Amino acid sequence: MELSREALDRLLAAIDFAKGEGLVPTVTCDAATNEVLMVAYMSEESLRKTIETGLATYWSRSRQELWVKGLTSGHVQQVQWIRLDCDGDCLLLGVEQRGPACHTNRRTCFYRELRDGDWRITMDPMEE
Repeated sequence: MELSREALDRLLAAIDFAKGEGLVPTVTCDAATNEVLMVAYMSEESLRKTIETGLATYWSRSRQELWVKGLTSGHVQQVQWIRLDCDGDCLLLGVEQRGPACHTNRRTCFYRELRDGDWRITMDPMEE
């Protein structure tokens, strides 16, 4: 996504990073099917990198560093579109997911469903 620095700064200014102590929750879904793949957090810097590179880049709260999804596994997320909610404090990414989105090797992180009072696994890990 080619944007001037001024245009990028203007887009970022619309996002309320302060409400989340510098981070905004980011829901990531398959751009074609809208299937929710994962939820992570973005900082202003990670969103800037996402827009500049086209690869979903998040802020890892546990490691306290930028995290390009799939950089080591090859299971990258090519961003197709980005949406901002009405309050300006949550993002929705539409991506083309290469391989599994979940670290458990499943297509989505949402593979457990509440059934009959218990969490049931609804999908197997993907084949490598």
